[in-house]
Amino acid sequence: MKNWITIAFVFILGVINAQTNPAITSWMQNTTIKARHYVAGNSTPINDSSPVNCQAVQYNTTDVYVTTTGLPSYVTGPFLDGNPSIASNQNAIFRIPLNPVPNTGTPVNTTGGNIGIFINGVALFDYRDGVAWNNTTQSLCGGPGNSPCPGGMGATQNWNRDAIPAEKKGFDCSKAHPAMGNYHHHQNPSAFNLDLVVISTICNLYNADGLYAIDSTLHSPLIGYAYDGFPIYGAYGYQNADGSGPIVRIKSSYSLNSGNTRTLGPDVSNTYPLGYFREDYHYTATSAGTPDYLDEHNGRFCVTPEYPSGIYCYFATVDANWNSTYPYVVGPTFYGTRNAAKVTSVPSGTTTYSSTAGNDKINLQATQVKVFPSPTNDLIIIQLIDINKENLKVELFDMTGRLVETTSLLQGSTIAYFDAQTLYNGQYLVKISNKNSVIIQKIVVTK
Repeated sequence: MKNWITIAFVFILGVINAQTNPAITSWMQNTTIKARHYVAGNSTPINDSSPVNCQAVQYNTTDVYVTTTGLPSYVTGPFLDGNPSIASNQNAIFRIPLNPVPNTGTPVNTTGGNIGIFINGVALFDYRDGVAWNNTTQSLCGGPGNSPCPGGMGATQNWNRDAIPAEKKGFDCSKAHPAMGNYHHHQNPSAFNLDLVVISTICNLYNADGLYAIDSTLHSPLIGYAYDGFPIYGAYGYQNADGSGPIVRIKSSYSLNSGNTRTLGPDVSNTYPLGYFREDYHYTATSAGTPDYLDEHNGRFCVTPEYPSGIYCYFATVDANWNSTYPYVVGPTFYGTRNAAKVTSVPSGTTTYSSTAGNDKINLQATQVKVFPSPTNDLIIIQLIDINKENLKVELFDMTGRLVETTSLLQGSTIAYFDAQTLYNGQYLVKISNKNSVIIQKIVVTK
C-alpha cells in the first residue's frame, strides 16, 4: 500500500510540474502555419511547405524534449551579404534540463553553433561567426572566402570576429540569418525597424517581424532557454533582483576597451573598429547598488513573472537606442552546467504536453495592442506588445460596419498589416479578436 501511495505522489508531482514549469509550458506549438521567406528583389513572401515554431513538447522528470523545424512564423530573409542559404527545416529535437544547476567549477565557454533555443524553436548562437584574425598573414581567417585559421576550425585565436557588427548586412529584418540552413539569432530577436534608432534599412523593403517587441513599461517576456537550462528574457525587467522597483532596461556589464592598437591584431580603423572583435570588450563587476547590471555570463539571479520564487536568468541586452549590446544574450561563458543537447530521438516514458496555443489564451483587454499610424496613407500596422502564443483574427471595417479586409496576427509574431493605399479617405475600425476577448481601435486614412 505504501508503495502505491509513493507512486501516486510522484505522479501527482509530475502533473503539477508540467502545469507550472515554464520550461515545459512556454513553447509555441504549431502544426498548421507554414513558413515563408523572401528572396532578394522580391518583396512578396514565398510560401514554404514546412510548419513553423515547435511541433511537439514531451517531458519526463529530468528533461523536456522540444521537436521543432527551427523556422519562425515571421518571414525570413533575404540575406544580402551573399549568403546562399535559406532558412530550412532542421527536423530537430532539443533536450533541455528541467532542473538546471550552477557550475561551481571553471566556467565553460559558449561555442560556435547552437547554445540555446527560443520558445518558437529557433536556434540561438553566441557572438561568433567563425572568422578571426591571423596575425601571421595580417588578414582574416576562417569563414567563406578566407584561408583556414591556424589550428583549424574551433582553434582558439587572439582576436575573434563579432558577428553582430561584421555581418549586419546579412541579417534579415528579424536580426537573424541561416548557417547551412540553420536559421538563428545571435542577438535580441526583435525587428530592426522597431528599435528607437534604426541601424539597418532591410525592413523598409522586406516587411517582417521578430519574436517580440520591446516595451520599456513591461517586464519583457520569457523568450527562450540556454543550453544550461536557465531561462532567457528580453531586454527589460524589474530593477531589483527581488522583483521590486520599477521596470528598467537590464544592462550588460561589458564595455569597449580604449586605445587604437591590438596586441597581435589589427590596429583600430574604419575597417576594424572597436567592437569588431569579441576581445575588444572587457567586463567590469558591478556593485551591490546597481542590481540592473548583469554578471560576466550576461545574467543574474532574480524574480520574474514566470519564476516568482526567483531563478538565474539571462537577458537579451540592448543599449538606450534598443540596439543589441555585447554579449547579446548568453556568454561568453555559461552560468550553469551545460547539459542540453540536440538529440535524435525522445526516450520512452515521456509525457506529451498539449499545445500552449490552446491553453494560454491572450486577454486582449490586458495586452497592449497598437494600431498605427493615424492618420495613414500607406500601411495600417497592428502590433502586439507581448509574446503572441496564438493566432489572432484581425478585421478591418468601415464606419457602416462593412467588413473590408481580414488578416491574421500569427502565433510567434507581433505585427500584421493592411494596405491603406487601396482604401478611401475616412475613418475605419480595426478589430482584433480571439475566443476570449475583443479589442477595437479607430484608424484614419487620408491621402
